[in-house]
Amino acid sequence: MALAPLLPILHPILRFTFPNCLWQGNTQNPEITLTFDDGPHPEYTPQLLEVLDKYQIKANFFLLGICVDRYPEITKAIYEKGHWIGLHGYEHISFPKLTPIQLKSSLEKTQLSIYKACGLATKLICDVRPPNGIAIPQTLKLLEEWKYRTVMWTVVPVDWVRPGISVVVNRVVQQTSNGSIIVLHDGCSGGQDVTKSVAEIIPILLEKNYNFITIDKMWQTK
Repeated sequence: MALAPLLPILHPILRFTFPNCLWQGNTQNPEITLTFDDGPHPEYTPQLLEVLDKYQIKANFFLLGICVDRYPEITKAIYEKGHWIGLHGYEHISFPKLTPIQLKSSLEKTQLSIYKACGLATKLICDVRPPNGIAIPQTLKLLEEWKYRTVMWTVVPVDWVRPGISVVVNRVVQQTSNGSIIVLHDGCSGGQDVTKSVAEIIPILLEKNYNFITIDKMWQTK
């Protein structure tokens, strides 16, 4: 069964079920946010940063610790350009598959990797997006106990299966509304198309008078 058509239907159900997660910003304001998972990547992320620079947009990068360790200079570039940095785990493993000790270690190890790469204090890296968007109540409870903020999604165009740039662009444009959290990928799966997709998405949404903000600001206006 195709996943993309189901996600807009699931969103309000999951948002109601797990209200402490950030699923959407303030729906009264024309503010949205771009988020990118699975990076940094040595080719795709720098190309993406150039497009964001062109439009002077600050986005959010949920980084994998293993990739940060491989490409610290790209992590530093993300940070120095003013983008918001969050955690996606050290490796791309669904959180429910990890024991509490393993999960805590994965997050803390990633925080430390980011700190070493760009100097961002670990206490400021508190936003977490679970890989595959999968989390169970026990996991969410642990994240809250550990003072992390769980960030989910509003718009997911399923770009990691590479349905085509035009498909990704159309899904994002059609589904975006006030407060939308848009999920794209700059890693090995989907990152091949992310720069071209974003280069088309941004001007369309700007034309619709949306303002791009960071996840941190979205928490404040939730």
